[in-house]
Amino acid sequence: MTSEPLPLRERKKARTRAALSHAAWSMMLNQGLDAVTPESVAATAEVSARTFRSYFTSIEEAILDELIQRYLTIADQVSARPAGEPIRDSLMQVLPTAIAEILGERDDIAVLVQAVEDSPGILAQTLVMFERGRQRLAEVIAARTGTDLARNPAPRLLAGAATTALSTSTMMWATRATELSLPDLIRACLQHLYAGIPMTADTLVG
Repeated sequence: MTSEPLPLRERKKARTRAALSHAAWSMMLNQGLDAVTPESVAATAEVSARTFRSYFTSIEEAILDELIQRYLTIADQVSARPAGEPIRDSLMQVLPTAIAEILGERDDIAVLVQAVEDSPGILAQTLVMFERGRQRLAEVIAARTGTDLARNPAPRLLAGAATTALSTSTMMWATRATELSLPDLIRACLQHLYAGIPMTADTLVG
């Protein structure tokens, strides 16, 4: 079953929001965090500063919004894997390639990592991204394994561990602490995770 298309007004609002976030992200990369203001972002997106403030409560929220929306699609990709596939195999198939496509260029993420260190607001929004992704992934894991999310901690534990693998890999890759590609680094982190936390059908069904 296909979902109904959004009304024209909602599509326009989504495009405006995406344009503002893209402008804010690009300005941070090219001009530095201090150059990103509601007025400068609005001018780049060809809207008013008032329009900017109707979509975002802060510059930091605007900068990370587009990346967060892409990051949240990871859970959807896991959900779309074949129904009989073990959940840890689904994660191994999806996470390495998905996160590499979502993050894009290494130098861009290095700028983000530096901004996280310099700006509490950027740090907060990055934590929001990983937390929202973890929650959505836990819901997908529970649904795919027939697990009661309210009573069994296993989906949240696995989602949290997978999210930590993603954040750890991203940090190491962005700071050039490894020569591995980002997908290979994520695979290595997941392999370490699986070796330390054996996942069988019994551990994921309550």
